[in-house]
Amino acid sequence: MDPQIISWIVSLIAGGAGGNIVGALLKNRNLSPMLNTVLGIAGGGLGGKVLPMLVPALGGLIGGGDANYAGTGVLSAIVGALLPVIVSFLKKPAVAT
Repeated sequence: MDPQIISWIVSLIAGGAGGNIVGALLKNRNLSPMLNTVLGIAGGGLGGKVLPMLVPALGGLIGGGDANYAGTGVLSAIVGALLPVIVSFLKKPAVAT
């Protein structure tokens, strides 16, 4: 299989896992399991593939190539965890009745 496809898969899975882990840890900021997963996957794709293109120093941090799946996974999980937290702060709190 193409290493770039594997790298994308690692990014998306790590991001989804990061979103779910932060949702489980921060109960007061938990959006929902589905929304945490979707935001985590989006954050994983952003963190693992797009962010290193925009910030070249991150590309060097994760190895600069598609062969370093661990670095890609860690960066994707971190951004995948941050995105649901950021969205939870931007979301209006529910009004208690």
